[in-house]
Order: sequence, then C-alpha cells, then structure tokens
Amino acid sequence: MSDPQVSTAKAISPDSGEHWATPGAWKVTEGIHRIPLPLPTDGLKAVNVYAVETPAGLTLMDGGWAVPEGREALEKGLAQLGAGVGDITSFLVTHVHRDHYTLASVLGAEVGATVTLGALERPVLDRVHAADEQRGLDLPLRIAGAQPVIDAWGDFVPPALDPGHWRYPDVWLEGDTSVQVGSRRLDALHTPGHTRGHYVYADRAAGLLFAGDHVLPTITPSIGVEPVSAPSPLRDFLASLIKMRSLPDLRLLPAHGPVAPSVHARVDELLLHHEERLARSLEIVYGGPVTAYQVARELPWTRHQHRFETLDVFNQSLAAIETLAHLDVLVARGQATRTTDPDGDLFAVVAGLPLQPHRGVRDAVLDELGAVGDEAEGGVPGGER
Repeated sequence: MSDPQVSTAKAISPDSGEHWATPGAWKVTEGIHRIPLPLPTDGLKAVNVYAVETPAGLTLMDGGWAVPEGREALEKGLAQLGAGVGDITSFLVTHVHRDHYTLASVLGAEVGATVTLGALERPVLDRVHAADEQRGLDLPLRIAGAQPVIDAWGDFVPPALDPGHWRYPDVWLEGDTSVQVGSRRLDALHTPGHTRGHYVYADRAAGLLFAGDHVLPTITPSIGVEPVSAPSPLRDFLASLIKMRSLPDLRLLPAHGPVAPSVHARVDELLLHHEERLARSLEIVYGGPVTAYQVARELPWTRHQHRFETLDVFNQSLAAIETLAHLDVLVARGQATRTTDPDGDLFAVVAGLPLQPHRGVRDAVLDELGAVGDEAEGGVPGGER
C-alpha cells in the first residue's frame, strides 16, 4: 500500500532502493526497467519511462519531455541495458501531456518507432497544429469566476510550440483493446479524467499496471486541466478509478513517484480523497450562491493544507478548475444547482437538502456515477496524499 504520509519529494522506490527520481535503469521485473527522466522547471521532478524488452527491440511506455536533459537521461539509461535509441521500435504513450508525449514524437520520427496514443487526445494536437495561441485555461477560469487569477497571468502568451514535438501518432487507440508487446499481451484501457484520451496498460500475466498519470502513489492527478477539456472530467476520473478497482489487484508502475505494491489500495485512497473534497465543497456551497473560485479560496490545498492565496498563479489556476470539476459532480448527484453567469457560474445547494456526512466512499461513487462507469468500461491541487 502506498504511504500517503510520504511526499513525492522524499519517496524511495523499491526497485532502486533510492529516491524514485534518481537517474538510471531500474529493474522492475525480468525484461522491464524503469528509467526516470528529469523535468526541468517542473515540480514533479521526473517522469518514469518503462523500457520493455522484446525480441524485436524495445517498447517504451511513455516517452518523456523533449528537452536535452530528458534525452540525455534516456540515452544513459538505455546504455545501462546495452541499448540505444535506435533499438526503440515503439512507444505506447499514456496521454498527450508534454512530459509524456513530446520525446516520443521526436524519437519516433528519428528512428522510425511507432507511436500510439488515445484517439480522444486528437483535439489537443489539432489545436497545436492550428497554431492557436490563446491561453488554454482562460475559458474554464472564466466559468469558475476566477477573473483575479486570469488577471494575475497578465499578458503572458505561451511560447510557440515546435510541431515536431507534437506529431500525430502512427496509431490511435479507441475504446478498450489489447496490444502485443513481444510475448506480453497488454490490455489497453481507456481511463479518461486526467485527460480525455488517457490510457493505462495492464499486464495481467505479470501482475503490473503501467498507470501513466491516472493512479499516482503520492499525489492526486490534476483533473480537467487541458486546452480542450471534457464536459465532466471528475466524473470521468472517478468512473475510471472504479474501473481499475474491477481489475485484479496489480503492482502500480506510475509515471511520477515510486513503484507501489497495490493499485487497489491507492485507488481507494484517491476515491476517499475526492469524496472528502466533495463533502467539504458542499459545506461551503451551503453559504451560496458561490462560484468555483470562491469555493476554492475556502479550501485547503496540498498535503500541507496551504491557503489558496499562498499558491502561485499556475497552481491557483489548477485549484479553481479542479474545484469547478467537484462542483459539477455535486450538481450531477442532485445536491447542488448551477446557474450560468457571465462573471462565473453560480452554485447553490438544492432547496431542502440537509447537511449530512457522505456515505461510504465506494457506495456513494458507485451509486451516483453508475451510468458513467458503464461508459468507462466500453499535480498539486487537491494535494499530495
């Protein structure tokens, strides 16, 4: 079971016996090594890329960020295995975020490796190739009523993106399917929430889950923070967690943080965490009508229970958008109402709803999100736990 009391900054991975971000090629099991790649200027410190050996070459689970430090670390890690980037035959990328996709895009073109990605990530790549320079978070922040956060960004415009870092993949995944990696048969399972097209890969025979950012051992993934977001990302995420709970318990191979012994244990922690956030959000909405921004200002953030105003502008943005996602779930559960307003959507408690503790976490989520769960079967905000 993962230890929610151990922060990502201090977590030791059992495969290496060292801090999880320590460079190297760390043996997870026979034929699979974890290679942490650095993320400069990113609080997550590193992303885990997993090299899977096959008779034809190497399949990499995720690719890393296309920065010189990342490529250098990958080359050094592969060298420890007696291999190089030319031995990579394919990338199975869990989602389109830059720390997972861009180095796969670059190396795929360079060495002719096949790149695979979830089909619902296409709108993000379409936006990149359309050279859309609008800040992707402005619209959800307006809906959240977070104009002060938008103002704090000032005139910042994201730097132009290198199209070579964001090539369209060779293979699009749709729905749940399976892929063959050497002698391994991996279940490719659609797990929307962190992003719309997120996938995890389950090696049931080996008892492993390549989890990407869907299930992280020491932090809660950001929800709904993407330039083309889903209508209800937290509902999607909770349903995708329940989907993981329906699998046999597997060893957790995350994209950020140490290898952990139990996917089920961490999924239960994440479900409980979000149920607690929903309960706290509902209590604040009782004083409504309020915007998501107003609710976010009343909630504590990170494992250290920081106040909203102490966060930097980026994390304030994530917090406001994640709170909006929680309030959307309260509306879907029939506990709150939502009124569209140009200064930010307003949320209020349903008339006559008594203030009471939530029921057991899995019962509540299963009851309220059952329909979404049926469909699913076909960072910093919220805090480290």
